[in-house]
Amino acid sequence: MLARIARMIGEFETGRLTRRDLIAGLAALAAAGGAIGRAPAAGAPRGAFRAVGLNHIALNVTDVARSRAFYVEHLGLRVSSESQGSAFLRCGDQFVALFRSPDPGMDHYCYAVEGYDAGEAARRLEARGIRPRVTRDRIYFDDPDGLEVQLSSPGHGV
Repeated sequence: MLARIARMIGEFETGRLTRRDLIAGLAALAAAGGAIGRAPAAGAPRGAFRAVGLNHIALNVTDVARSRAFYVEHLGLRVSSESQGSAFLRCGDQFVALFRSPDPGMDHYCYAVEGYDAGEAARRLEARGIRPRVTRDRIYFDDPDGLEVQLSSPGHGV
């Protein structure tokens, strides 16, 4: 994992990776490494939620078909559904969502949360001074750097 972090920082320093993408990549590595799922230390305050995994990452891409082909060919992801403006690619129990956009980059990332309920999640976030955006049963909010975070149940999109 240290080599991957060093490579990402090198790409950021040479301008091949944006600050936003660096932060998203580091967050994904932390989640994949189990840091998110660990129990808090004895006496440590419990967070508003208990994330149990990274559910998905949504990317804005200029050409959905080209990006779909890239991820299928080079990473072995499997297409679960697609339309002219989007594609959803399975990666184990997680997925990558591709959305057509003139501005490529990360759209949002989503954590699977124990006992997820959109209304309760909105109340918890508001109580902590965070203004969530609720769409049906989905909830979105920005992290301190403006990266969009989504919360979902562990089975969302499976």
